[in-house]
Amino acid sequence: MRIVVALGGNALLKRGEPMTADVQRANVRLAAAALADLAADHDIVVAHGNGPQVGLLALQAAAYRDVAPYPLDVLGAESEGMIGYLVEQELMNALPEGARCATLLTQVEVDRDDPAFGNPTKPIGPVYEGAEAERVRAHSGWAMVEEETGHWRRVVPSPLPRRITQLDTIRLLVEAGIIVICAGGGGIPTVRSASGRMEGVEAVIDKDRASGLLARDLRADAFLMLTDVEAVFRGWDTPDREAIRTAAPRELRAMAFAAGSMGPKVEAACDFVEATGTMAGIGRLRDARAILEGRAGTLVKPG
Repeated sequence: MRIVVALGGNALLKRGEPMTADVQRANVRLAAAALADLAADHDIVVAHGNGPQVGLLALQAAAYRDVAPYPLDVLGAESEGMIGYLVEQELMNALPEGARCATLLTQVEVDRDDPAFGNPTKPIGPVYEGAEAERVRAHSGWAMVEEETGHWRRVVPSPLPRRITQLDTIRLLVEAGIIVICAGGGGIPTVRSASGRMEGVEAVIDKDRASGLLARDLRADAFLMLTDVEAVFRGWDTPDREAIRTAAPRELRAMAFAAGSMGPKVEAACDFVEATGTMAGIGRLRDARAILEGRAGTLVKPG
């Protein structure tokens, strides 16, 4: 099978962990073991999130006052290279000798008139608590969202991905038997000018939506979104919450999920299944094979 695997940014850097290079490498090493297990039997294409990492780069850029902070498209490219390097290296270490991997910086076109530019919803960067969140908001002017009671994060525009610029290159690499790591952080957000020139924009594309588009364009047999949550839950914020093990797109579309976290995953899964007639899975990174085999996580299937 050809499988597109999307690694959540929080699966690579768990909530509450320090955002150090050593911590991220340790988490990537665990991710690589799960990916290598899938690659033993299937052709895989790997995408990944960058929410915590691109937010950290933005903080570092803002702290240096001698130059204007770099825009989010440039920071997205930096994070895509950084995470891709770690994933590729640890995956090569986990795979048998002779396996081939390649990391590709991926530009993804969005619509310059996307309403998301006026309604930021994508959380990035570290979690702030109470008075600290208010200080950051006052100093930076960033839009903030309360993810959990008393816990705040910066939010930025997240326009819908429309076209993966390097799709033909990715397809050539995949057909040559190379494990491709691409569309990191949802890809580098770009638009076309009136003259046809590509330009970066101040946004972060949702990784799950971009990965779903990639999976559809590559005609993948399955699409897995691996994160730090066991499954999709009905009534997540209630005492009676219940894991959804199998569902059709029409069932999931009738439910409400958080816009900045599980919502895009569910939408991406439904879009992929409806477009391809195959299956998508959502669940924990360590359960990758079990999700694919229907023993863990949430499976989204036609009908």
